[in-house]
Amino acid sequence: MKTMDGLQNDMRTAFLDGAPGMLVSATVWFVAGAVFLRVGAEQAIWALLIGGALIHPIATIVLKLLGRTAKASSGNPLNTLAFASTIWLIVCCVLAYGLSRANVAWFFPAMMLAIGSRFLTFHTLFGHRLYWICGGALIVAGYFCASLNVTPAFAAFIGGGLEAAFGVLLLATNRRVVAAAQ
Repeated sequence: MKTMDGLQNDMRTAFLDGAPGMLVSATVWFVAGAVFLRVGAEQAIWALLIGGALIHPIATIVLKLLGRTAKASSGNPLNTLAFASTIWLIVCCVLAYGLSRANVAWFFPAMMLAIGSRFLTFHTLFGHRLYWICGGALIVAGYFCASLNVTPAFAAFIGGGLEAAFGVLLLATNRRVVAAAQ
């Protein structure tokens, strides 16, 4: 049986530490914020939901262009955790949408809470403590966005900004690790 570090290394190698997915996700947040400003709340919600469904396929294309497999080994049990956390996120999307029916301003903070809590599991998937920090930052931001009743566009831009910053940090960390190994 492989060690946890070996299983996580398989995930890190295949998915470039998850950084491309996080950067694609950040872009989806920014698009949703822009859609809110240009068109309206309902369209912004759907932009995040539909864009969110496209994160994995787009990140897979980016990874393949970067020479990565975008697929962990078939025997890696961390694939099951990744799948389970995806189901968790889909259920949370339904809950966030339901909350938006009561108050549209709750949708983006609820999504920050959901995505932040999902990123906590990414520490186990990739072995990066940075995911705990990112998850915690999204959870705290989601709480404050809801508590302060910020506009949906502002909340979306905060979510996108946090994910963009952590995606860049993950890439920077990966480059240092790759350079040290050579």
